Amino acid sequence: MSATSDPNQAPAPDNRGDSMLIAYDGSEEAKRALEWAGSLLTVKTAYILTAWEPLQRQAARTAGASGMMQPDWNATVGDGDPAHEEAERICREGVALAAEAGFTAEPYLVESETTIWSAIVDAARDLDAGVIVSGTRGMSGLRGLLASSTADAVLKHAGRPVLIVPPPR
Repeated sequence: MSATSDPNQAPAPDNRGDSMLIAYDGSEEAKRALEWAGSLLTVKTAYILTAWEPLQRQAARTAGASGMMQPDWNATVGDGDPAHEEAERICREGVALAAEAGFTAEPYLVESETTIWSAIVDAARDLDAGVIVSGTRGMSGLRGLLASSTADAVLKHAGRPVLIVPPPR
């Protein structure tokens, strides 16, 4: 049995393809991914995503992983968190580079509550981005097995096209 459509009903709009999300952390790999996106993709609206984690949460996670007692911490991010300030600077840098590459660029700063890859995937879903662009450090061998790859996880969980730009050879 085949599905039939009502010829009087307009198809649902598909906004995908109108924008892209570029994961930008200020690394050389992220800059390279942004440059490749500019040369390969025709989408002109780019959301520059910088995910960050409050310094206090980083310290608590590190203390917990080391077996030390975790300090009490407040889940609310206070003004002046150095990690937030650095993330804002990095995001502005990404927006400027995207504009140089010909994009209409918008900053999109996200506090990562779990993993960076999930922050990227969630942001792409929230923005209905047509494609996610990410660089990768291209680790291989034992090091690649031991270190989880953000780009690999984004690719597995995105549910939309992903452009992963490898490091230069």
